[in-house]
Amino acid sequence: MRLGGEGKLLRIFIGESDTWHGKPLYQAIVEHLRGEGIAGATVLRAMEGFGAKSHLHTTRLLRLSEDLPLVIEVVDTEDNINRVLPALDEMMADGLVTLERVEVITYRAEGPSS
Repeated sequence: MRLGGEGKLLRIFIGESDTWHGKPLYQAIVEHLRGEGIAGATVLRAMEGFGAKSHLHTTRLLRLSEDLPLVIEVVDTEDNINRVLPALDEMMADGLVTLERVEVITYRAEGPSS
């Protein structure tokens, strides 16, 4: 698969302890996106953050937080991103979803890896 030119960047901000049907929400989202044929997704774990309720989630406390912020980043075509948005809305009780236009310079998923 090759992806180039204009695309969409989908960012999903959730908490590490969020769940969907008994499994971590981030895992459920990535599995859903993969099943839908989305080009790829990356889950990033943050060191600190807060959301709408202003509750601070941080690694700076004496004990490690069990609910650190997570960001899932996805880049694909606008049509593919728009197609998965309704399912994400259903899966997320809390969180933030953003979309941005992006220019894809290189995305290669063909042939054997080097």
